[in-house]
Amino acid sequence: MAVVTVRNLPEETHRALKVRASRHGRSTEAEIRAILEEEVRPKKRLQVGTALAAFGKRVGGLDLQILRDQKPTEPAAFE
Repeated sequence: MAVVTVRNLPEETHRALKVRASRHGRSTEAEIRAILEEEVRPKKRLQVGTALAAFGKRVGGLDLQILRDQKPTEPAAFE
């Protein structure tokens, strides 16, 4: 996990963070993480499975006839 150090943070800002953290019942560090997560991460992430299902519905569905190869797999050789 990454570590970030913030230098030269005004004392007033630090106090405000501590008060906000206290109101939310968490440490100042946890509050800063929550603020960063909320502000930096996208609100809605692309979910690949959901996108593929929606695509399938738009094109009328797909009927795939996929036959699995029933042969046993060869063990890996580590030589």
